[in-house]
Amino acid sequence: MSEEAKPEIDPRNLLNGLTAKEWLSESTSVWTQRGLGAGHKEAEIERLHPAPFSYTDVGRIIRMFTKPGQLVLDPFAGVGSTLKAAALDGRRGVGFELYPSFAQLAELRLQTEVPSDLLDANPQVVMRGDSRKLAARLDPETVDLIVTSPPYWSILNKKSDHKQQQTREAHGLVTTYGDDERDLGNIEDYDKFIEVLGDTLTASAAALKHKGYMVLIVGDFRHKSRYYMFHADIARELETRGLTLQAMNVLWQRHKRVFPYGYPFAYVPNVHHQNVIVMRKL
Repeated sequence: MSEEAKPEIDPRNLLNGLTAKEWLSESTSVWTQRGLGAGHKEAEIERLHPAPFSYTDVGRIIRMFTKPGQLVLDPFAGVGSTLKAAALDGRRGVGFELYPSFAQLAELRLQTEVPSDLLDANPQVVMRGDSRKLAARLDPETVDLIVTSPPYWSILNKKSDHKQQQTREAHGLVTTYGDDERDLGNIEDYDKFIEVLGDTLTASAAALKHKGYMVLIVGDFRHKSRYYMFHADIARELETRGLTLQAMNVLWQRHKRVFPYGYPFAYVPNVHHQNVIVMRKL
């Protein structure tokens, strides 16, 4: 298709670089997860993290909530899924990561999985340390989008028969983040965890521009006999801190296996989705 024949972007569209047709296709409240698959070559580094999320999914969020050249922040960068997506989609990126081993993998991933010309045009910065302190080093209202998948409380530290953990252990892969006392995943009390996560995200939100979006990819979970609605709890916490809930979308993980949890005594669902929480700074 020639340049002249490409659909025009409405000049009133100040949010992103999508045409009306592209916007429409991304506006449904249920998305299907589009990972590369565990056997893909570019999934080798990604799978070294105990709770990875696909750069292809975060790329859709980046394209919806930013324009090319804008700045994206991930306060829990892990092995760099957000930064990789930002570079490939022509956005600059900053990621905070507490653990040096994961930060190093994020940098390696950028070097090996992203063409150098894209990195030159759209620099990606990995900052090592506590997100709450690193956020203070960013100038206020300079970030166009915050997108992240934060820790799911201390659920990775719980001893359970979770099949995914068993599979990772069998392949010699890590199943927890680490034992750093600053790690939110090591907080024992759930309510305290929600409070500290709220503190951390609020600190990063100081760098977010007015009317900018914060998007969180989170999953609910069960611990012992209780089901925790993580997505709702953190959204409420952020609303008390001045952010406004705009949407609560579903990311359907249709590829996941099904196990007979609870059979034949009680209903225990196979949780095959994550929630995409869309908050806005107004």
